[in-house]
Amino acid sequence: MTPHVGVLLPTRELAMVGTYEMAPLLSFAQEAETAGYDSLWTGDSLLARPRLDPFVVLSAAAAVTSRITLGTAALTAALRQPVIGANLVASLDHATAGRLVIGLGAGFPIPDSAAEFGAVGVPFEQRVGRLDETVRLWRQVWSGGGPATGTYQGRYWQLENLDRLPLPATPGGPKLWLASSDTPRVLHRVATRYDGWLPFLPSAAAYGTAWRRISDLAEENGRPAGQIVPALYATVTVNDDRERARAELEDYLQRYYGRPLEVMSTVQAYCYGTVEDCAEWLASYVEAGARHLVVRIGSLRPDLPLKEILAAARQIS
Repeated sequence: MTPHVGVLLPTRELAMVGTYEMAPLLSFAQEAETAGYDSLWTGDSLLARPRLDPFVVLSAAAAVTSRITLGTAALTAALRQPVIGANLVASLDHATAGRLVIGLGAGFPIPDSAAEFGAVGVPFEQRVGRLDETVRLWRQVWSGGGPATGTYQGRYWQLENLDRLPLPATPGGPKLWLASSDTPRVLHRVATRYDGWLPFLPSAAAYGTAWRRISDLAEENGRPAGQIVPALYATVTVNDDRERARAELEDYLQRYYGRPLEVMSTVQAYCYGTVEDCAEWLASYVEAGARHLVVRIGSLRPDLPLKEILAAARQIS
């Protein structure tokens, strides 16, 4: 099966080289759609890894594209009060004319992320519970069939008048994917609560094991086959010279995370090399079950290899 292929907008990468201009992002969005990508994504961070706001970026991208799916990879939903978040997502769904997918993350367990949560007054240790409760609240609001008064009673929020919020363009709201690891608790949450799984697992073998577990749990919980999209968040650096590709990726990771490839490749999915090298690597994940590849281009050069990355993914069948 030929997978869907998406690419990440370089919002953080532009910030890393000293610019927050929107024009390069919109040009990138148009080039990605013209090249034939299926989806276009953007990340989210306030202080840990600053970049332009994903709701603003995707609204602008929606205005200059017409076909491509637009999504967040991933939105740290707990950084925003859930009523505000519900309104933002519904508004963005209208701006994209229903082309929206919301990938959600709880936040990396690192000091920078903890400080980011602290800056907006959200307890970091509550990030997972707040994410899942936000999703429950959003779905109640978007169903149009919740309590007549629009009341929500949860652990973290007790709210009223939610029936006054605008509904999204998509009935029931856009699909909600969980960007996550492969711990047992996470896999159960994906299987029972989310519409898609967006991990960054460093090996296809680990991916396949986790996806089979999600599938089994989903069936046990009465979810129809095909209801959960198995996706992959992968960082790819293409260069005809494999050693140059590695050096380019090393520079990217040192500037992005302050850590070398040797360390980062133990927790995230990375590939570097020729188009053929990357096609073979991505194919191993597709064989393990992945059906939507979300590719981050591991490079800070201005002429990002959009067509080369897509060529690598399109070789998979």
